[in-house]
Amino acid sequence: MRKTNPVFLTAAVFLMFALALSVAGQAPTPQANLIHIDIDGLRNAKGKVMCAIFSSASDFPKHADKALMQTSSAITDDHATCEFSGIAPGTYAVSDFHDENGNGRLDTNFFGMPREGVGASNNAKGHFGPPKFDAASFRYAGGRLDLKIKIVYL
Repeated sequence: MRKTNPVFLTAAVFLMFALALSVAGQAPTPQANLIHIDIDGLRNAKGKVMCAIFSSASDFPKHADKALMQTSSAITDDHATCEFSGIAPGTYAVSDFHDENGNGRLDTNFFGMPREGVGASNNAKGHFGPPKFDAASFRYAGGRLDLKIKIVYL
């Protein structure tokens, strides 16, 4: 029968204990900054949904080209999702619209009223115009934030 060196055995137990403590003390990997938006209320699956995130009231929601970020999403089962990653903590507002004809812009009638569905964070509604930034804005602390927006057709 083979004898085990007591010094070796003590060192091995100590190393296993130290390893267990170091793994247990590690902080979980932080989640990437991500704002995820579920968009419902779409009347059909034609075209795509266009989303924009704004960090200030200037240009919200009419000038998506001046937004902090823009993205688009395909529509499946009258539902879409948009995501904005790498967003720093702050105050933001999201606007989106159902680009049914796929031309990349919100179509309006003679009076400037949308012909395609529109939506905003907090499901903010406008009165005789688009919603105000203050009504649609939300505070983002970082990590993952899930929002829901319902598209409205006028």
